[in-house]
Amino acid sequence: MNQPESPRLLMPMPDVQSAADHRELAIDHVGIRGLRYPLPIADRDGVQTTIADCSVFVALPAERKGTHMSRLVALLEERAMPGAAPIAVDTLPGLLDTLVARLDAPAGRLELAFPFFVRKSAPVSGIASLLDYQVRLVGEIAQARHAVTVTVAVPVTSLCPSSKELADYGAHNQRSEVTMSVRPRGHLFIADLVRVAEEEASAELFGILKRADEKFVTERAYDNPRFVEDLVRGVAARLRDDPRIEAFAVEAENFESIHNHSAYARIARGL
Repeated sequence: MNQPESPRLLMPMPDVQSAADHRELAIDHVGIRGLRYPLPIADRDGVQTTIADCSVFVALPAERKGTHMSRLVALLEERAMPGAAPIAVDTLPGLLDTLVARLDAPAGRLELAFPFFVRKSAPVSGIASLLDYQVRLVGEIAQARHAVTVTVAVPVTSLCPSSKELADYGAHNQRSEVTMSVRPRGHLFIADLVRVAEEEASAELFGILKRADEKFVTERAYDNPRFVEDLVRGVAARLRDDPRIEAFAVEAENFESIHNHSAYARIARGL
């Protein structure tokens, strides 16, 4: 019987990326963007796998021609493998250390944007359902110093205080979105930021509501009217007083139900 032919040894191949470049121009960011990858995300309530839109960059010294793009994808692939350590806010610095060490780079940047899900129970019936929030994690390393920014967009309900005061039969309300960007100085959960926005709104949103639940959230919004100014100030005050947060920016946008424009407010401290 003929034996299968042994695979040939891989021939040495030139490493063009490591060649010299003579234009004397360092590159701030070079890498990949727009790569979608399934990644495990760890937070307060456990680990969930989501689809992240990923960008991974390193700084390239002036004398080096190129970087090794495949190593950037490999970094994410390792985190997507079964049994791999999940990504969390406080593990980003370690991932950045691995990035610059593997690429022999002086600096690096990692951006992950993904839907983050929280299972919530309706306020009266207790029926559970998932609600999604848009999250963006950005980590940078330069001169061995790390910087991490967490951004989360939270949909809520806001009810107009002026409308409540003026109208005999009710008050107009609308879907609003609170977007928080924070630079943590300590351990911080994404879900904690979500709760800050929901607690400062007129009412929070749920995936499933029965009639008794709908009555509850409608009346809660009526009892908690919020201008866009109230919403952004309430959230900003909570972030300012949180010892885990070094700097923040918060935006609130009300998608008005009686106008064809939005109401908007922003407060930033340190970002």
